[in-house]
Amino acid sequence: MDFFRLKDNNTTISTEIRAGFTTFLTMMYIVPVNAMIMSQAGMPLDALLTATALITIIATILNGLWSNTPVAMSVGMGINAYFTFGLVLGMKMPWQSALGVVFISGILFLLLSLTPFRVWIIESLPKDLRRAISAGIGTFIAFIGFKEMGIVVDNPATLVGLGDFGNSSVLLGIFGLFMVFILYSLRVKGAFILAITLTSIVGWGVGTADYPKEFISMPSSIAPIFLELDIMSALSLSLLPVIITFLITDMFDSLGTLAGVGFRAGLFEKESKEIERTLEADATASVLGSLLGVSTTTAFIESASGVEEGGRTGLTALVTGLFFILTLFLLPLFKAIPPNAIYPILVMVGILMFSELANIDFNDRATATATFFIVLLMPLTYSITTGLAFGFISYLVLKVVEGKFKDINMGVVLLALISLLVFVY
Repeated sequence: MDFFRLKDNNTTISTEIRAGFTTFLTMMYIVPVNAMIMSQAGMPLDALLTATALITIIATILNGLWSNTPVAMSVGMGINAYFTFGLVLGMKMPWQSALGVVFISGILFLLLSLTPFRVWIIESLPKDLRRAISAGIGTFIAFIGFKEMGIVVDNPATLVGLGDFGNSSVLLGIFGLFMVFILYSLRVKGAFILAITLTSIVGWGVGTADYPKEFISMPSSIAPIFLELDIMSALSLSLLPVIITFLITDMFDSLGTLAGVGFRAGLFEKESKEIERTLEADATASVLGSLLGVSTTTAFIESASGVEEGGRTGLTALVTGLFFILTLFLLPLFKAIPPNAIYPILVMVGILMFSELANIDFNDRATATATFFIVLLMPLTYSITTGLAFGFISYLVLKVVEGKFKDINMGVVLLALISLLVFVY
């Protein structure tokens, strides 16, 4: 085990195994949740369950071996919702073309992770705008969660309205919301998967979903989505803003996770080889994920639970990835989970991402305006791209009007110009 430098990192094999299992418990929810979300794009649920489990196993083990960090990876929450509800359902894009977008953005991320340009992009975007992006995506996926649960419905008079609280499925969703809120507030390990389990049991009991007749089966084939991406259709100038959106979201999501997980544990004291290799593993996994048939892969903040248990090396990630092999054989159980046991998790994740607003300096007018547009327009227009476009453009315009040219760099100008393509095309 000297490969993982356990002694240098002041840890042991038993500690790393315990940490890896803890991370697995806290993020196991991603398999049914991601499959449920992406299946709304017309993709087969069975294949998505297997593909999600596979990319989680591959990405997490790859990162553990390549970067030697305790960071687990899987399909990113938020960006998977954008894939389904923004691109496929919103822009009427075939899911094959959307996978092409994921592939291209992953290739760009991989290339950037090998060059100084990555650092330039990271340093160009103000921290407050990065936080606004996180908060905006949070509102977007929370809105999707409310809509899919039937809590928020369309209303011809007011555009949106409150759903039917007499509907048993809606009530199950509300029960699920309270479950995840309570368990997370009590800091219960594995709160998400436990909330899904309890809500599913209630749903089966009251008849809103069928109880699973079996719990274990062989993994389903991924043939219906494997290598089905359409790269050529994604090579369009009109899709450049979408590709950039996936690229920026993945990059800053990963960096934010590494900051939250690594820096607090003293793993990344400075811009290190471990950070670079983690980003390289992330980018590689996104490319592989698009080939398997899933959306962008990213580092998971749930890795912090393993770090809290003492995980300090890639052995933690390796153990997490190996435990995810078990999920390949839980297809019947995952398929039996009621949708309204899944969607409350989106709302909770949205709340966690929305909390980034607390760290933004609203005394800066340009930042406050850009944040407003990003956070409000992402859910209202059902488009992360549109929210970012309004945010970047308004930030640049107000900085110019105020004469604060020192706050403007080429990165901000470039992102604003790319954002203009959203409205041109």
